[in-house]
Order: sequence, then C-alpha cells, then structure tokens
Amino acid sequence: MKAENALTTSPPSYEKISNVLKLQKITLADIEDFTGAERDYLGEITTEMLQQLKGEERDNYINKIAAIIHPSTNDQIWEQNHFVIGRAITKLIGQYGAMPPKFAIARETGLSRQTVAKHLADYKAHPQYHAEMEQFKYLAPNILAGVCKRACNGDAKAARLYFEMVGALNQQQPSTVINEQNNYIQINNTILSQENLKQLSKEQLNQIEHIISGIGGK
Repeated sequence: MKAENALTTSPPSYEKISNVLKLQKITLADIEDFTGAERDYLGEITTEMLQQLKGEERDNYINKIAAIIHPSTNDQIWEQNHFVIGRAITKLIGQYGAMPPKFAIARETGLSRQTVAKHLADYKAHPQYHAEMEQFKYLAPNILAGVCKRACNGDAKAARLYFEMVGALNQQQPSTVINEQNNYIQINNTILSQENLKQLSKEQLNQIEHIISGIGGK
C-alpha cells in the first residue's frame, strides 16, 4: 500500500514529459506509462501553449496533441473559438457596416482563416451549439416575466409583445390534414382547379382576373 501511495504522489519526470513534447504527433501510447502527476503537468503545459499560440501554429499544435486531448478540453476549445469569432464579427460589423470577410475575422481573433471557415461552416452541427441554444430557451420565462411586468405597468408596446410571445408559445403544430392545401376554387357546383387554369387561354385568364379585380374594388 505504501509503495502504491509513493508511486501516485511521486513528482513528475520533467525529462519524460519534455521528450514526449518533442514528438511531431503525440499518441496515447506515448503517455501510457505516465503517472497521474505527469499527465496533469502535461495537461497544464499543453493548455498554456494553446493560450499563447495563434493562427496556423495553434492549428498545428492542436493537431499534434489531438489524440491525448480530453473531450472536455475539446469542448472548451470550441467554446472559445465560438466566442471570439462571434465577438469579432459584431465588432467588425460595427466598424465597417458590413459582414467582415474571413481573413478579417481571423486577424481579429488570432485564429487561422481555416479555423474560422471551418467553424462557420460546421458550428450548427456541434453539440455545444445545441447546448448554447438550450441556454437561451432557459431564459425565455425570465424575459417573458419582464415583458409582462412592463405591460402591467401600462406599457402598450410591451403588452402587445407579451400577447405575441404568449401566442407563439401556445401555438400548436397543425396536423397533416390542416397543412394540406386545396389547390382549387369551387363556385356553386363548378370546380376551378390549378390544372383547369393551365388549360385556359390568355384571354380567358384575363377575363377571370378582370372579374376578381372588379369584386375586390367594390
């Protein structure tokens, strides 16, 4: 028991960690004999490097340690990228009044253009994006309560917004039958369908349009 405790509490071998960091690409096999302390220290170093590197150097480093990155660290990297890209887009639109190009976003964020392009193309499919949207939904009752409070204090615009919001929340999805459109007009026992209209001449269509316009003008 004492031997096991000594092993788990022994200081990390900095030489072993340094040798692993010199590799072009680190795999799980390269750190399989690392102690808990050595894994923790390696994690601290890689995190610090990620914070310092920018652009393609950062991309290359992430690719180098990809096999040993913990899933939670990957989520943190994505969240950081998402945050700085969003902030950069907002800032640049405010400055220039137009959607900034990817190279401008990359320059503003310190990310590579490839990272920016990939994030913008794939962010909606990432699990963290769906989690972020759930956070916004979580705040909906609080916002609704705030609108309701202003409406009760006599704010007419807030009252109108409140009823719109409540209506949207209570709106039910229509059934398949309701969603179906009847693409025809029935006048007494006469049915005028879309297929019938295709068979009419231009003059006949003009006559129908003239009749309908006359009804609408009365």
